[in-house]
Amino acid sequence: MWRRVASLSSTISSSSRSLSRNQAAFGLSIRESYATEISKPGEEGVLRPKEKAPFITFVLGGPGSGKGTQCEKIVETFGLTHLSAGDLLRREIAMHTQNGAMILNLIKDGKIVPSEVTVKLLQKELESSNSSKFLIDGFPRTEENRVAFERIVGADPDVVLFFDCPEEEMVKRVLNRNQGRVDDNITTMKKRLKIFEALNRPVIDYYKNKGKLYTINAIGTVDDIFKQVLPIFTPFEEQLKQSRHVNPKSPLVENSS
Repeated sequence: MWRRVASLSSTISSSSRSLSRNQAAFGLSIRESYATEISKPGEEGVLRPKEKAPFITFVLGGPGSGKGTQCEKIVETFGLTHLSAGDLLRREIAMHTQNGAMILNLIKDGKIVPSEVTVKLLQKELESSNSSKFLIDGFPRTEENRVAFERIVGADPDVVLFFDCPEEEMVKRVLNRNQGRVDDNITTMKKRLKIFEALNRPVIDYYKNKGKLYTINAIGTVDDIFKQVLPIFTPFEEQLKQSRHVNPKSPLVENSS
């Protein structure tokens, strides 16, 4: 039972070290496990078999960047399974789990939920889903998130999308369209954007240096912005077509006929 943040961190760290030793011993990453590992009911850190390695897309962008709308179009077009770290945390709270109580208390105290907790929720979804392709929305928010994901899940994203939008445009969108928090105003929005920039910029720069970052100009209509997204997935055409749940109206399917 996780009663305190301190005991939570200790428990998760111990579990993570155990997982790392298992991966080192058998030479398995999440991608190899998807194809080869046989799971045992209730065994932590062991992935059930999958037909192929998972295709993972991270989507980054500040509040008001329009990434939420674009995520919907990407999911609809390419059949990716949508995961949101924020939604998973909120679900834990709504279900009144012991994790949820801890998460709620941290949020109430203005503290950040430990990366290990968020990553383990994502890992559970990756393991339990029948899908082999995922879009993870708004994650990783920080370098700590990124490092924890790589350490615990043992996977890198195939694509990282960053919806780049000027500050003034994001402020206008959130305030005019009521997409933000109920207490949002110009001052609070600018503060949120500064925090986002400080925490997320190292992640953006990391994936840029890795050659996995695709920066999208997030100014324009939804369709105009999506036109920039479509070509990014062209190199992965075969992998996406072979995966389950491809929209029959997807450009990938239409181009293959």
